[in-house]
Amino acid sequence: MIATLALLQIHAVVAASYVLGRDGGRAPAPIASPRPTPLVTAGPVLAAADDKAHLPAKGTLAAKLTSVMGTPGLGPSVAGIVMDARTGAVLFDGRSGKPMTPASTTKVVTAAAVLATVGPDARLVTKVVRDPAKNAIVLVGGGDPTLAGPGAGRRTGDAYPKPATLAQLAARTAAALKAANIRSVTLSYDASVFSGPATAPGWLPNYFTEGSVALISGLTMDEGRAEDGSLLPDPPRATATAFAGLLEKQGIKVAENIRPGRAAGGMAEIARVESPPVYALVERMLTLSDNVLAEALARHVAIKEGQPPTFTGAAKAIRAVLTRLKAEQGIELSDGSGLSRRNRITPAALARLLAIAVNQGDGSLHSLISGLPVAGFTGTLHDRYHRPRSAPGAGLVRAKTGTLNGVNTLAGITSTSSGRVLTFAFMADQVADPERAIAALDEMATIVSQS
Repeated sequence: MIATLALLQIHAVVAASYVLGRDGGRAPAPIASPRPTPLVTAGPVLAAADDKAHLPAKGTLAAKLTSVMGTPGLGPSVAGIVMDARTGAVLFDGRSGKPMTPASTTKVVTAAAVLATVGPDARLVTKVVRDPAKNAIVLVGGGDPTLAGPGAGRRTGDAYPKPATLAQLAARTAAALKAANIRSVTLSYDASVFSGPATAPGWLPNYFTEGSVALISGLTMDEGRAEDGSLLPDPPRATATAFAGLLEKQGIKVAENIRPGRAAGGMAEIARVESPPVYALVERMLTLSDNVLAEALARHVAIKEGQPPTFTGAAKAIRAVLTRLKAEQGIELSDGSGLSRRNRITPAALARLLAIAVNQGDGSLHSLISGLPVAGFTGTLHDRYHRPRSAPGAGLVRAKTGTLNGVNTLAGITSTSSGRVLTFAFMADQVADPERAIAALDEMATIVSQS
């Protein structure tokens, strides 16, 4: 089905209502706003385009893009592509088959994989089970890093999507225990839904000191961060300890020896909370460039595909999903967030995957598109597209950014003046001047939007 971006009038409403997240090493910066509004609602993300909409002239487009790709700030390793989303016709090819360090544009791949295999409507479950033979309960992680801890109200407020909270789970657990006439319990915690190392191959130590990512765990609250923003040294234990404190407030005494354990098969579930649906988590991951959430979603792909829920298992699982989508060529991963410098993705692979998402008949991949930041308005593009050469692209370009030291990338989608949907990817991984590189990437996307 032919598809095009819906008109972007709504983006002005949404523009000031998002809280920004991390892309590569940049710390989150809040935007003052009255009340956050979802970037996407239940309505259609894409609208039909005109069959007669003409393609941009290749020669003109190529000349303009080639000129900007020569910007000295981009450095010597630059590649890019522009593709017609409906037909797959390549309108510009600037070494698009070259494997590049993708940085956070890796999240486009993770998003496609989790939507295609886990499904957009699935939810991640955190639960409590009880040993029927004794007053023992186990807090069982479901791999939901957005689970909100005791300070959720102060930190998340009206955040979108609304997370499950540890307080909800404690209230439901206490109610179930009181109904069984139980007022004191022992507590253990089970984080075994994920396994393997908590850090990926190719991650640098400074990622943790600067707060770009936390330890990846199957049981964690607030994405592995304390209320002051520092990283939790042991996310499962910290989460279980916080849960015990919430149970105490509900009138349930918890023994002091909280420890790791496993939920045995005979234990009955007595309470649960569920995350927002995967499509909303994908939107959050892409808009905020959320590294911890990306790694969690990648592991859920591994679980669904029968692979070990580790970095290595997730990479194998994502490749299997991409193969079914006929999109595996040009993609080699070591993680799901793009922090790993071992990742390699070609611009052609990113543009092709975005085109597949646009044309997916059942709409299962559409939140990959709806989650892309809007140029000049939301997420990691909120403070870009204000320069004279890129300003015309504000509100028209939707794209995922990528930022590491020496790496700047941009992959996304736009609609031409005649209504043709184009996907693009521009990548530089030996950047000499980051500020000029970002300006050049934005200018190239704007050129595409004005073609």
